[in-house]
Amino acid sequence: MRESDALIAIVDDDPWAREGLQDLIRSAGWRSEAFASAQEFLDRPGAEAPSCLVLDLQMPGLSGLDLQKRLAEVGLEVPIVFLTGHGNIPASVRAMKAGAVEFLTKPFDDEELLQAIREAVARDRRSRQLQAEMHQLQNRYDSLTAREQEVMHQVVSGKLNKQIAADLKITEFTVKFHRGHIMRKMCADSLADLVRMAANLGIRHKGSSRT
Repeated sequence: MRESDALIAIVDDDPWAREGLQDLIRSAGWRSEAFASAQEFLDRPGAEAPSCLVLDLQMPGLSGLDLQKRLAEVGLEVPIVFLTGHGNIPASVRAMKAGAVEFLTKPFDDEELLQAIREAVARDRRSRQLQAEMHQLQNRYDSLTAREQEVMHQVVSGKLNKQIAADLKITEFTVKFHRGHIMRKMCADSLADLVRMAANLGIRHKGSSRT
């Protein structure tokens, strides 16, 4: 995703603030959407998740911190830049601990906000890339047969071919055959590479009684 493709969502109950933020964000080359409340953002029909959320801290109804919590509860990881018209150190600490990119007090410097958005967009790009890589890795693992998955679990646990053969009651030749298929299907360049992939997938060695 190019930076110019990023979608910046603005949630602020002040219409003048929303308009000013949209003008600033568009001037930097990003797309933007604006919402008058946290609930309006939650009800948005669009399927595209924003790359960054510029979020007012204090609003009627759900506050900015409430929205941050709601997003975390549904597993929507959106980098957030908080804005507030009141210096609120406890709230800023809570926001940053919960993963906010920045916490700015109004009136803020335009370049300071744009830099925070750039950081948020970069963080979102990295997150999306990791998600895509994990999806590809899971698909490769799912393409293995049940027997190949069993062999892979044994291989990444550090067992020798003869030990795997004994555990699974197959020949060493069959183990070698499966290992070759596994390495090709998983696109692994080495055993260390395969072990890293298994760790990313959360695979732990499982004993097997399959014959």
